Amino acid sequence: MLLPPDGLTIERHVELVGRRNEVHVRRVLLGAIAVVPLLALLNILGQRPAPQVASGSVARLSVYSPTRLRGGLMFTARFEIEARKTLTQPRLLLDSGWFEGMQVNSVVPAPLSERSANGRIIYLLDDVKAGATSAYYIGFQVDPTNIGRRKQSVWLQASGEPLLAIHRSVTIFP
Repeated sequence: MLLPPDGLTIERHVELVGRRNEVHVRRVLLGAIAVVPLLALLNILGQRPAPQVASGSVARLSVYSPTRLRGGLMFTARFEIEARKTLTQPRLLLDSGWFEGMQVNSVVPAPLSERSANGRIIYLLDDVKAGATSAYYIGFQVDPTNIGRRKQSVWLQASGEPLLAIHRSVTIFP
């Protein structure tokens, strides 16, 4: 008959005498770990983009970006401007919540210029002819220490006049 290695006993380590509850504890802990990817898959912890649109007689503005994020997540926000009338010197104004605790990886196509005013980032864009649509993509990565809720409103201006606004917020999970 084979003897178990030193320090192990058949009763405790094979038949689990006195350790029956430990099996259930291990299964519960493993199940708890498996819940996090399941919640992410169901978009409860964020990632799936949510489209939001503002429309007027001069233009239509749409934002396609997640409203729930996780630390470390890389995502792309798409901003589309559809001109019903020619837009000269259009500007996209973004709340500071787009950049607070985020890393900007890319802006495509690059704006003509960018600046900051009143806590907002302003992108000066190319003119958009009537009937045309311009799309701008900003690649972000959420800082792992960034947790909470932020305002991420977006405004469209042309010729110095406000045209459209989309008021939104984002929730960031650890």
